Amino acid sequence: MKLGLQIVRFDWPGSPGTIGEGLARIGRASEQAGLDSLWVMDHFFQIRGIGRPDDPMLEAYTTLGYLAAVTQRIHLGVLVSGVVYRHPGVLVKIATTLDVLSGGRTYFGLGAAWNEHESVALGIPFPSTRVRFELLEETLQVLHQMWAGDRRPFHGQHLHLEKPISVPAPLSRPRPKILVGGSGERKTLRLVAQYADACNLFAGDVNELLRKLDVLRRHCEDVGQPYDEIERTALDNISIDPSPRSIRRVIDTCRRVAEAGIQHYIFTLPGPEVIEPLEILAREVVPAVAAF
Repeated sequence: MKLGLQIVRFDWPGSPGTIGEGLARIGRASEQAGLDSLWVMDHFFQIRGIGRPDDPMLEAYTTLGYLAAVTQRIHLGVLVSGVVYRHPGVLVKIATTLDVLSGGRTYFGLGAAWNEHESVALGIPFPSTRVRFELLEETLQVLHQMWAGDRRPFHGQHLHLEKPISVPAPLSRPRPKILVGGSGERKTLRLVAQYADACNLFAGDVNELLRKLDVLRRHCEDVGQPYDEIERTALDNISIDPSPRSIRRVIDTCRRVAEAGIQHYIFTLPGPEVIEPLEILAREVVPAVAAF
């Protein structure tokens, strides 16, 4: 099983002056801990459940570009970009640039977007759910076309690109892994089966996780996509301290998620300080989970 960290807070002591230094420390510590991946959210304001809207929040792709420069091995990704936040042709260019500058270490995470509040606050059009999912599918089609080097015009219901050039091409082969985030059974998981290399689900309820993966398997059968070629990732919140009980709890959670069929377990850590928990993970959890 692979392990990844999602950074969701930037309200460190001395912020904003210390954000760059703190981010570099987390990136290097995650890599040294043996984690496979490092992720950020794509939000412009801090989201409910984590903090206040006026807490520090960084733009996702600029942040990943910085992390690419201070790391060497760890994979980088966004969980996930809202399809309405950037024009799809420009978003593909941004993601390609990150892949080239990181040496081919990226995931491309995309979703239909949900946070109407920040879109309205910043003047970003936020169409209906139906239209956002139509945009999501057309963006995935554009993504495949551009990363295949196909420059023919693309004309969809919403998107019109006369000459979708993407040079240089990504360094990842055959392309950066396309991850579609979300667990909607009728639309989202169908889009995973049809266009994506990875899914991202919530790991909290193992029985629900099993059910969602079964839905994904059926969608794969319907579209002729081998289910085993989809990387199954899941997102969760964990806490860990040096006590044997805490360490066992985290290892047992990783084992249950792996047994459910998840191959890549991505977690957030509570609070702004994550270096000490990463050191505990490196010593106690990463070696144990590698065998799952």
